[in-house]
Amino acid sequence: MNLSRRALLAATALTAATPALANAQPTPRYRAALDYAIGKLRTVAPRITSFPESTRFEKWTFVNDGGWVAGFWPGTLWLAHLDSGDQQFKDLAIAANDRLAPRRLEPRDHDLGFLFSPSWVTAYRLTGDRKWRDGAIDAAASLIKRYNDKGRYIRAWGALGTPGNAGRTIIDTMMNLDLLAFATQETGDPRYLDIATAHAQTTRQHFLRPDGSTPHVFDFNPDTGAPIGQNTVQGYSPTSCWSRGQAWGIYGFTTMHRRTKNREFLDTARKMADFALKSLTPDHVPVWDYRSPLAPNDIKDATAGAIMACGLIDLTTASGDQRYRTRALQIVDALCRTCLTTNSTRADAILARGTRNRPSEDGVEISLPYGDYYLIEALLRILKPQQVAKAIGL
Repeated sequence: MNLSRRALLAATALTAATPALANAQPTPRYRAALDYAIGKLRTVAPRITSFPESTRFEKWTFVNDGGWVAGFWPGTLWLAHLDSGDQQFKDLAIAANDRLAPRRLEPRDHDLGFLFSPSWVTAYRLTGDRKWRDGAIDAAASLIKRYNDKGRYIRAWGALGTPGNAGRTIIDTMMNLDLLAFATQETGDPRYLDIATAHAQTTRQHFLRPDGSTPHVFDFNPDTGAPIGQNTVQGYSPTSCWSRGQAWGIYGFTTMHRRTKNREFLDTARKMADFALKSLTPDHVPVWDYRSPLAPNDIKDATAGAIMACGLIDLTTASGDQRYRTRALQIVDALCRTCLTTNSTRADAILARGTRNRPSEDGVEISLPYGDYYLIEALLRILKPQQVAKAIGL
């Protein structure tokens, strides 16, 4: 990969690291950042009738069927309602949830957790309306259709019954497993959590490297379940470590430990977190791939930072190790200092400096809906831990 103009600009950003980050504690800066986010949503959300996918020239572009990101928009609105009490956010969240309804019956990919956990599961937890509960269980039933019992993994991509990608699973799927845990909790049917646990065990066995890093992809023979090897789509190479994938794993394994009490899942989350934290640059914003040849001076991915901060705060509770919370606060502080869209008068989004797919140069230095969602979640974990715990099932 050639040294790009973006990489050169990113390299200069290291000089902006602030000594105060080392001692970051909850401060009015977090409340100010959350107020900025709520204010931005009050301005932008009423005119959105589809699902934001990414920004182009700082304005949202949309995917009408939701793609894999649709759940983050209503999820963001639900969190905004939780913080503000504003009925408009609740009404907009309900409307966005309703637009998502057809996807609960479509097992076309593994992303049903991303689609329905931030949206319908959160709606049920906050409102008690069984419509959202029942729809989320429908989505979980769709998701388990993608389980390969020979390889003990959930197939990530490709329509069922087709050969393409039939043996492929990805680190991101760890974040879709909590939808299955929810379904078991609500129905009493152990199948859902059993499949989630099996997939997590397979991921731990085949993705986790001795140093705590992970690849984006692992391939299996779909007919026999035999492992083939690590690979990538989003990362620099099969042996690199894509930072957003690492963040998904930290968060996902911590969640699976909470749902199962399996100590191996906690140990995996800690090992992954320790690798990522050692790989952070002094500005505390992750590079897009920790093993890029240009790291640590490559393009950033602020979304990886927001996701990891949430996982680290959760990991603090699970492990009792306050070091993870300290580092989470450093990351959130850095995002609030250097990655908000506050200097733009035209930006639709809240969090800048996101990277969607660096190898294909698709979405570099943009905003992404999951960046906004997890930044707000992280801020609420710091400022309103009891309230957000109800929303996301802590």
